[in-house]
Amino acid sequence: MSADRENHQMTDITQTDIALLLADAADEVEIGAAPVQAVIRGGRRRRARRWAMASATALVLAGSTGATLGLAGLPGGHGDGQRPMATQPSTPEARHVYEPQVTELARGTDHGTGWRVIVTVWGAPRDRTEAAVQLSAMRKYGIEPAVLPDSRHLVGKTSHYSGLYYGDHHFRTILFDTVKKWEPLSGTDLMSGAVPLNAADTDGPERLVVGTVALTARQVKCGWKDGTSTVVEPQAVAGSPVEWFACAAPAGTAYKDTEVIR
Repeated sequence: MSADRENHQMTDITQTDIALLLADAADEVEIGAAPVQAVIRGGRRRRARRWAMASATALVLAGSTGATLGLAGLPGGHGDGQRPMATQPSTPEARHVYEPQVTELARGTDHGTGWRVIVTVWGAPRDRTEAAVQLSAMRKYGIEPAVLPDSRHLVGKTSHYSGLYYGDHHFRTILFDTVKKWEPLSGTDLMSGAVPLNAADTDGPERLVVGTVALTARQVKCGWKDGTSTVVEPQAVAGSPVEWFACAAPAGTAYKDTEVIR
């Protein structure tokens, strides 16, 4: 990750940074606007969940019960679909409050330009001071202020951001949310969003698809408008109880649909 962070201008949060941010947080002024959030009900509408998208199309494919979010592109292990519960660490650093857990989902080259998709998962701050430091860290990390919540809304909640690095462009947020508790997914539940791959081509074809699926999902098919498709395996993401996938359409076509096929 170190070389990629330099190439894509990702800034590490050092211990000195944290100390300075903690000092500033003592007389914190609330900053940042609450992100736009959409309520999407999936499956039999037994559950409702907030999801936010930075741009382009959001869609839900209803499965057995609910809706979810994810990215695929690299294969990941599945095991029995269960993840062990661990005792929550006490310090903000151990809980990844100031430095997120980062997972790369996919990478490739488009017309000679390299790109990659990552997901960052930020631990839940326990009080307003920790929340203020986390918000400042998120800004330094490159997440756009427009998609950041007010620090008051971070307390007791986990945040996640999936985003794209394309060439020398800054981190571009795709899907994001801040929640008290992750909602379980099952069966063929799936939520995804499609955006243009090239950040400079905001009105271009939606060629990059990211989303989440249940832990039991084995394969996701991304369909393109030219009639072709790409099959990917969902991937585990550090700090996330759901699996993610990412698909990139070939040049000359665009997103049509996605579905869990196995």
